[in-house]
Amino acid sequence: MPALLARVLSLLAAAVARLPWPWLRALADALADTWRRRDARLARIARRNLELTYPELLPSERDALQARILRTTARQIVETLRLWTRPHAHNLARIRDTHGVELFDAALAAGRGLIVAAPHYGNWELLNQWLAWRTPLAILYAPPGSRIGEAFLQRVRAASGDAARVQQVRAEGPAIRQLFKLLQGGGVVGILPDQQPKLGDGVFAPFFGRPALTMTLLPRLAQRTGATVLFACCERIGEDADGPRFALRFEPAPATIADPDPAVGAAALNAGVERIARRDPAQYQWTYKRFSYTPPESAAGNPYWPDCYPPRTVRRAMREAARADELS
Repeated sequence: MPALLARVLSLLAAAVARLPWPWLRALADALADTWRRRDARLARIARRNLELTYPELLPSERDALQARILRTTARQIVETLRLWTRPHAHNLARIRDTHGVELFDAALAAGRGLIVAAPHYGNWELLNQWLAWRTPLAILYAPPGSRIGEAFLQRVRAASGDAARVQQVRAEGPAIRQLFKLLQGGGVVGILPDQQPKLGDGVFAPFFGRPALTMTLLPRLAQRTGATVLFACCERIGEDADGPRFALRFEPAPATIADPDPAVGAAALNAGVERIARRDPAQYQWTYKRFSYTPPESAAGNPYWPDCYPPRTVRRAMREAARADELS
């Protein structure tokens, strides 16, 4: 059943993606305006993130940035549908400028392994397609909570020829061991470095001036394998009648990203992500609850609770708390 429903979803995605870009852009902008007008959960999360990370902004400035973030998020959805349902060669023509590709080529030629750290900035699906065009690689991903959602992602990401060069690796223990072997053999691994790990799988490190639970896997891979680490993104630089235009960027990671001290490596990782996110904050995924975990010694609780969670989640937590009080 998940496979069948995923096929239906992919057909619907392909149908929507065939609409002319001006129509898709108008549809996305209307969706973003609806999120903002109704104060949808994505809008509340974006607003809270801006309060946490840009406290120096005036409320009117944060409101304007929130509106840009929501509009970019909605456009990201429709442009990704197009990327998933069109030939990669057509998609790669959307990249009109490149920076630092010589760093990528040099790392491949060195044969010591390459880790591409790709923050949730710009369009990371287009970056995946460019990487697959240039080299076989493994991409680490956190599986969605839904089996249908995972089947859909597997299907659309494998929809064209270059995807056969991509090994999708779930962020789980046995599969992660494959990444060590791949890098030790001179292979390429792509990782989204700003996904919040589970408690116990990361350390707290500064991110936009706040402690954020940060993965230690990427620094550990770099430290143990000696692989080169490059930050990369596909940044939106404008659009034409057929869709958005992008600039492909590669930047070297600091040597401290491979420091044996996990806290030092995590701090270097977050600094690289923050540097990219500050290029254009509207292109960063501020609709994600990045700071939901706080350090054990902190008196502050989850800054997104309860207003950035679904009502059913809040009601369930309140019932569980009430039962706990009754038993105590």
